[in-house]
Amino acid sequence: MTARALFVSPTPPALAAEKDLREAYEWVPLDQAELVIALGGDGFMLQTLHTMLEGRRVLPVFGMNLGTVGFLMNEWKLDGLEERLARAKPFRVSPLKMNAVTIHGEHIELPAINEVSLLRETRQTAKLEVTVNDRVVLPELVCDGMLVATPAGSTAYNLSVQGPILPLGSGMLAITPISPFRPRRWSGAILPEKARISIRVLEADKRPVSAVGDQREVREVAQVDIAIDHLRDLTLLFDPEHALDDRITLEQFMA
Repeated sequence: MTARALFVSPTPPALAAEKDLREAYEWVPLDQAELVIALGGDGFMLQTLHTMLEGRRVLPVFGMNLGTVGFLMNEWKLDGLEERLARAKPFRVSPLKMNAVTIHGEHIELPAINEVSLLRETRQTAKLEVTVNDRVVLPELVCDGMLVATPAGSTAYNLSVQGPILPLGSGMLAITPISPFRPRRWSGAILPEKARISIRVLEADKRPVSAVGDQREVREVAQVDIAIDHLRDLTLLFDPEHALDDRITLEQFMA
């Protein structure tokens, strides 16, 4: 039997399921576990994965949906957990690494599993200079913001602002503007995952911008550098009939 730790969202459905699971199966502390079972929704799955990134041990995670959408989760079932884990299909998820410098000179590094987003903080539009692999590709993007999304995150915030869906394993990143004003017809770009992306905030004092790595925000940034961090790859486990790559593919045909 694989040694398992249990992470549980503090919601009534997840807490009720936790009680049943603890009575039905054996569990160990995280430092003794070989994998993690996460109960909750997609937001809680992101929290769990960030716990992996911030700790010393990165373990595979099998999520069961007790939230709303559950895109990153498997179906909740009490029975047959051992068999499901034995059949589970692993998927590697490579997070982004965001290095932000604030207008006050503070340096902050954060991981992001879904996306890094830059957002204007006031009524003033943001003005951003975008550089890819040390070459300025957009001298001035006037917008509400922009984001850089991984394939795993391409169906989240990125999709809601009309960004492209990236198949898992495509080795690509999506750059998507949020309400662009100039250049008005620029709708974004798809780049190889090895690309190094740098975003400089123009007129940062007058037009303040925040940078968000998944759920963690850095305010009043002057520059943000973004790249894939393969040294911190994560593993999600899915039932074969609910594989993440299939879900992402089918999202392209949803009305």
